[in-house]
Amino acid sequence: MSSFPSAPRVITVVGPTAAGKSDLGVFLAQQLGGEVVNADSMQLYRGMDIGTAKLMPAERGGVPHRLLDIWDVTETASVAEYQRLARAEIDRLLAEGRTPVLVGGSGLYVKGAIDALEFPGTDPEVRARLEDELARAGSGALHARLAVEDPQAARAILAGNGRRIVRALEVIEITGKPFTANLPGDEPVYDAVQIGVDVERPELDARITSRVDRMWEAGLVDEVRRLESLGLREGRTASRALGYQQVLAALAGECTEQEARAETVRATKRFARRQDSWFRRDTRVRWLSGSEARRGELPQQALALVEQAVTA
Repeated sequence: MSSFPSAPRVITVVGPTAAGKSDLGVFLAQQLGGEVVNADSMQLYRGMDIGTAKLMPAERGGVPHRLLDIWDVTETASVAEYQRLARAEIDRLLAEGRTPVLVGGSGLYVKGAIDALEFPGTDPEVRARLEDELARAGSGALHARLAVEDPQAARAILAGNGRRIVRALEVIEITGKPFTANLPGDEPVYDAVQIGVDVERPELDARITSRVDRMWEAGLVDEVRRLESLGLREGRTASRALGYQQVLAALAGECTEQEARAETVRATKRFARRQDSWFRRDTRVRWLSGSEARRGELPQQALALVEQAVTA
């Protein structure tokens, strides 16, 4: 364990998928006498292991990992619920004098855990009406309406993401304010050191392709088939996860397995770009290179960032 006299209250390890966050999180938790708190929205689901690149117990270096495998695949993800659970873990660790290390690429989940962010409530009647409209008219029609009511939100939400469009329109109707007016600022709840793992685009794209190949070889199709029997196809959130959505389409005969694999690679590359853009907007994130050529330097550089924060 490190001999630092004290440690920042919370460490976050963020960045795009396949950048190398998980291993760095384990290293920092080992050095700081802490635990990893998962901040990947899809790793919250039980049984979604291969497609989310979840570290298996033997890969966790003896470090406890919290908030993995807590939801059934039929459960709809809730950032507000994650916020409650993550802060309970953070507060527990701080009370024990240990360092929480949040690791993941779900930007809103990270921000919800460490920043002052209140989530507008939900109105079942408004939600039901909007979901009925989504089923009848499609996400494109609702996205066009969102573009009129909140152009900034429409630019940030993909036209095909019906769930997020419905939520944005619901918040607008409930609060009478643009959805973006409810988005988080950077007012912290915890003293945090935020470390971003940066990998140049060509190398990251190559890593993503290799990762998807490994997932298929490791049995992703069988994992999805098993989860389908547990209700994955009915799960509003889990069924849309990268890889899982594409394999479900192949199992339904909507495309070939090879097409599903190629689309998983394409969709993951697009997602990595969106992740990178999200975290780049937060000027508190300190970026370190996670490239293969410098991977050996990353752990010590990250530890040095933490030490600087302690002695500053």
